[in-house]
Amino acid sequence: MTGRLVAVPHGKAYVISSPPCNGMVTPELARELEKVLERFASEAGFSEQRPVDLEFRPGVVGHHKVGRAADIYGVAGRGLERWHERWDAVLEEALRRQSREEGKAIMDRERKTNFGWRLYKALQIHGRWSQPGGYPVQLFGPWTRSEGPWTLISSGLLRAHRDHVHVAK
Repeated sequence: MTGRLVAVPHGKAYVISSPPCNGMVTPELARELEKVLERFASEAGFSEQRPVDLEFRPGVVGHHKVGRAADIYGVAGRGLERWHERWDAVLEEALRRQSREEGKAIMDRERKTNFGWRLYKALQIHGRWSQPGGYPVQLFGPWTRSEGPWTLISSGLLRAHRDHVHVAK
């Protein structure tokens, strides 16, 4: 059944920088995204006076056809692929450090300032996403293999989501 679709709404601490047609979803998914995105934005230090921008792009298969899925491609003016590249570079640097404490400090700083990773973790921790029978939770993105919820994601599916986060409800 296809119902009425709505654009993912702006929040108090976040704005959608892409055209509304890029984030047309069911009202249920819009509410879930609004709740999680608002929490992400405020916990990351954004506010009504200084909101963070988010970029959505339309999907074309599966849950997207009926508005039950959304794809987020950018946060804070940077594509998620770039945020993930930064994450990997910082992780590599942290692993090269001689002391474990120094490496941990490097990653702790990155966890505070990498808005791509923070967005992914907020969606993972605070979102309630679809899990069709026999399938994984419908949250995929560049951090899925390392952070979950589905660490056994295939290389093909991971590659398909290297530049965005996909959620479905």
